[in-house]
Amino acid sequence: MAVSFSNTGILTASTPRRRHRHKLISRRAMASVTEEVEIRVCVNRSCGRQGSREILEAISGLAPHDLAVASCGCLGRCGAGPNLVVLPPGSIVSHCGTATRAAQLLADLLGPKFDAERNLEALAMRKMGEKELEMKNFSEAVVLFSQAIDLEPSGGCHLIYRSRSVARLAMGDNAGALDDAEEAANIAPKYPQAYLSQGDAYMAMEKWTAAEKAYLNALLIDPSIRRSKSFKARIAKLQEKLVALEAA
Repeated sequence: MAVSFSNTGILTASTPRRRHRHKLISRRAMASVTEEVEIRVCVNRSCGRQGSREILEAISGLAPHDLAVASCGCLGRCGAGPNLVVLPPGSIVSHCGTATRAAQLLADLLGPKFDAERNLEALAMRKMGEKELEMKNFSEAVVLFSQAIDLEPSGGCHLIYRSRSVARLAMGDNAGALDDAEEAANIAPKYPQAYLSQGDAYMAMEKWTAAEKAYLNALLIDPSIRRSKSFKARIAKLQEKLVALEAA
């Protein structure tokens, strides 16, 4: 039995006449997709137990920066998750429980411009790089992030550049860290972490005014970061440097 969409966007069962890869999103549903498309992943209790938060992270890491991906509440069909909905047209996809299936969804949604295999490989490289970063193996992390970038994935590049920026900054490569942070911002202008990394690089270069501007850009994009401990620590350190500069 194969899973497909009915005209109402509800999953139905059908029996194919021949074997082929079944699309998670039907052609009719894809015809309704616009630049405003958004994927919302249920993170309610039942779907959460089935790994929906991991799927949300995977889709966010695979998707192009201009495809909105967010969490949402219950979509119904509890027990058939992880569930997600594509808006528009409001098509619900159930049993999206692996990164491979998430990549298939994006391939069905975005068409030939999305190479599922290449994007999955780049995502895996980034995840390995982030593990090395956590263990403070910065040079190994940079190598893995660079390999992921060389794959030229159609989604998640801004995340890879930002991660490599963090690793390069930790190695003392301030110029390289700034270059990567700027590239992340060029790819995804509304990605606040790119500007935070710019600010961090400027701080390391002792360019306090430029750091202040970068942090402000991040805050303008996402005012909620004002409440985070890491942002407060950044601002406290910056204010200390600015006060010292004025007193000099």
